[in-house]
Amino acid sequence: MQSLLQGYRPYLLLTLLWALVALPGLTSMPVMDRDEARFVQATRQMAESNDYVVVRFQDELRAKKPVGIYWLQSAMVDAFSHPAKTDAWPYRLPSALGVLLAVLMTFRLGSVLFDRRIALLAGGLLATSLMAAVEAHLAKTDGVLLGLTSVVMGCFGLIYLAGKGGPKAPSWAALALWLALGCALLVKGPVTLMILLLTMITLGIADRTVVFLHGLRPVMGLLLCGAIVGPWLAAVTSATKGAFVQKAVAEDLLPKLLGAQESHGAAPGFYVAIVLVTLFPASLFLFPALVRAWRERSLPGIRYALAWLVPSWIVFELLPTKLPHYTLPLYPALALIIATCLFAVRDGTYQRLAALPAMLWYGLWSLVALALAGGFIALPIVYGDGWSLWSIPAAAGVLLALVWGWLNLLRHRFLNAAAAVMAGAVLTYASTFGGLINTLQDLWVSERVAARIEAMAPGADVASAGYHEPSLVFLLGTHTLLTDGEGAARLLAEKPGSGAVVEAHQLDSFRAGITTAGLAPRLIEGEVVRGFNYSRGKPVEMHLFTLTPQP
Repeated sequence: MQSLLQGYRPYLLLTLLWALVALPGLTSMPVMDRDEARFVQATRQMAESNDYVVVRFQDELRAKKPVGIYWLQSAMVDAFSHPAKTDAWPYRLPSALGVLLAVLMTFRLGSVLFDRRIALLAGGLLATSLMAAVEAHLAKTDGVLLGLTSVVMGCFGLIYLAGKGGPKAPSWAALALWLALGCALLVKGPVTLMILLLTMITLGIADRTVVFLHGLRPVMGLLLCGAIVGPWLAAVTSATKGAFVQKAVAEDLLPKLLGAQESHGAAPGFYVAIVLVTLFPASLFLFPALVRAWRERSLPGIRYALAWLVPSWIVFELLPTKLPHYTLPLYPALALIIATCLFAVRDGTYQRLAALPAMLWYGLWSLVALALAGGFIALPIVYGDGWSLWSIPAAAGVLLALVWGWLNLLRHRFLNAAAAVMAGAVLTYASTFGGLINTLQDLWVSERVAARIEAMAPGADVASAGYHEPSLVFLLGTHTLLTDGEGAARLLAEKPGSGAVVEAHQLDSFRAGITTAGLAPRLIEGEVVRGFNYSRGKPVEMHLFTLTPQP
């Protein structure tokens, strides 16, 4: 074990673990609605138009997020692909690399706050957590935000510990902190800044001193953040005459603070209720680890992790708008707290890990594991063509974690239990992302529609009536017309060789438009694509049309 902790070996080991989790399925998974598809389509349009200032989805100004994520995705597309291609994996690379950055920075911070054994386990727990694995596979902001927040909080942790009499912080720590913070502002606005400020305030109150702030070099930091964010902010304000900033504040930021945006609302306690799933399998030890952390909160490393975790978690719980991934930037702190608990062999912690309250928590975790295993078996039956062989390793990984984990729990071999559940998670993720997800044909409506349209009318302009998912725009092209039945009929009349995708409830309107235009004798109906629109939570029936060529 000691040989694995020397030099760069832990970094290589954690990178290998990340690769086993993040790379399977990265190139084969269909583009996901709606967020991922919107991001990749907006990035494609940025590359197509060479406009790297204003973000748009088709003709709509997209002010949901700053420009940073689109720049990163554009760079990957330029390096490895082309905007005309519909491969999603280049757009996903920043997210996957962001998760890797978080894993490695968790190890770097943990090795200073605690020791390399704890740090290695914490990095592994983060790499195999369900939410981190999911976000590594999606071309959105959250994987990148996790990486940048981990750098900011990791560097601040090094500076904090130095201020408490610990090892001297590296000379690069303050510079890296402000660089990462500026980039985080450019990727997802003030989220990382909020976490940093709340951590500082909490530590200041708990320590009754702010001496740890001396190494931050705030003047340099503010100038650096301004230099990173300011030029683009000025450019987009000028290009849109202030519309981008106004829309970002009025239609994105304020609705999230004042109400449940886009029906993504939940009561306080939502993140506590789902953490057994989102942190799975590391959530096995979450409850006893948090109890121990609170008891040992006077220790500098534990205090720092709690200050990172608790106040920001409370804020996320209080915000009306909630999505499962919002608390992801706090997961490195959770991983460190759990890893610290599992190495605490001399303070009565192992007795508490074997006590009844902990056992009851393990029972709840086991129910989640059984539900996940059942879900992997049921998914292809419900949304695919029936039983899939990919269900076997996906469910087996969870059951391996469950059975092997319990065998070690009952023998009080808690570190072995942690290793067991991580090994099972790797098998599950590789099977799910690498194979099982592609068998769920009913969910990939846009993929199937795009393939049929390409067979019916290769390279044609297409109108989609009633079905307006952004994945269809990405797969069929930027100029795909999202309209109603009459609009789809007009496109067929005005552009020879074009195609129409008509959802069932728009059929009457479409056929009326075709009849009015005198095109009914030339109408050719292709295949009917049926599936389940998971974004809207309901079945869909898509009818494909084109016209016979003019004689």
